[in-house]
Amino acid sequence: MSIIWNLIIIIIFVLFLLRFILIKTGLIYPLKELTATIQDCFYVHQYLKVPEFNESQHNLLYRKLTLYLNSLPSLQHSDSINLLTTFNNQNDVVLSLQPNQTIRDHFLGSTLSWKNQPEPNRTHSFVLAIRKADKRRILRPYLSHIHAIADEIENQRNRQLRLFITAAGGNSRWRSIPFTHPSTFDTMAMESDLKEKIKSDLESFLKAKQYYRRIGRVWKRSFLLYGPSGTGKSSFVAAMANFLSYDVYDVDLSKIRCDSDLRSLLLETTPKSIVVVEDLDRLLAAEKSKATSFLTMSGIQNFMDGILSTCCGEERVMVFTMSSKDRVDPNLIRPGRVDVHIQFPLCDFSAFKSLASNYLGVREHKLFPQVEEIFRQGASLSHSEIGELMISNRNSPSRAIKSVIGALRTDGDGRGTEEMIQRQRRDDVDESHEGFGRVKDLRRLYSMFKLRNNRRSRASISPLP
Repeated sequence: MSIIWNLIIIIIFVLFLLRFILIKTGLIYPLKELTATIQDCFYVHQYLKVPEFNESQHNLLYRKLTLYLNSLPSLQHSDSINLLTTFNNQNDVVLSLQPNQTIRDHFLGSTLSWKNQPEPNRTHSFVLAIRKADKRRILRPYLSHIHAIADEIENQRNRQLRLFITAAGGNSRWRSIPFTHPSTFDTMAMESDLKEKIKSDLESFLKAKQYYRRIGRVWKRSFLLYGPSGTGKSSFVAAMANFLSYDVYDVDLSKIRCDSDLRSLLLETTPKSIVVVEDLDRLLAAEKSKATSFLTMSGIQNFMDGILSTCCGEERVMVFTMSSKDRVDPNLIRPGRVDVHIQFPLCDFSAFKSLASNYLGVREHKLFPQVEEIFRQGASLSHSEIGELMISNRNSPSRAIKSVIGALRTDGDGRGTEEMIQRQRRDDVDESHEGFGRVKDLRRLYSMFKLRNNRRSRASISPLP
């Protein structure tokens, strides 16, 4: 009996190890394709062609089908694909099928395949292979599904995001400007696991319309971002907007006269938007001291609860920021008012390496152990402070990292920068061999000599051009 159990354990371990190897090496995807191909041999298929041109005109279905197929997850796992940029946005890189390439799709429990087939007249056609037994059941809803997804993709690409700000004077109106903030989750100095969880949460929210209706809740999601100034909360909001393709409504509670104006502002927001209230703890403290207008705590709570959202539509993300949630009533940020709490601490060594990669293009450097040791001793700066030092010294990664080390050594909060800059400039002599010609080296050495003779002079950083 023990032999049988040992044999079962060995088989389970081998299967687990085999699956792990297949996933890590990517071989699981061609294996799945092979399995699906073998299964297809036992079915009778019907083939439907979608030509690129209908007589002399472009086929609208072909165009929509191109958008749809290029968005399929199965295309990402293909061994060979094309990378293209869209006509409207050169920064928008999309995947595309190659000639004679076939990918699979799944709909209502059925497996379908599409082939990009070249034609003799230098055009292309998409050929759909569908099981004959499934055609009557799924073809029409499948085509409707393709149209809906393609329209959504097209609307997102053509839609220019906008930033709405509260109009002065407390009028229930918004003023808008184009939203062009370049921040993305890839550029955020944040733990990769946390970023993936947030992206997964947002993707799940986008697909949850029917789920929210079924459970009787308003289709919205609320986030609390808390941490010191300069730790990336505003950039995170911009990254969310770019990820979701949502407009941003920046609610300035200090410009709102009363609860009715706050309600009117929310009623004027549109679906597919992020509604942001920054520095909520500071505003609440001002409200307690009667330094704000006639906003009440109950008005702010109703705003956070989303009670008004039932009247003004759905598909919104609410974001509240504060420096610390310890100074506010826990009931204000309870579940139901705030779904997700995300802390933004001061920069640590892991975040520093992300910033160095983004700002300086450096993943490893001889000075990294020294920076890590300083962080281990408890020193820290905000992300924005470190980012500004890197931007100011972006032409020399070594000088940029030394400037960060100097700032951390002062007292860890960015003060004492004059002494740090003087030390940094004296140390620049050691950098004279990093990519500059001999003439420039001599000029820099001469300038360093002058600086050494004026150690007590006031140091300054020239503004960026």
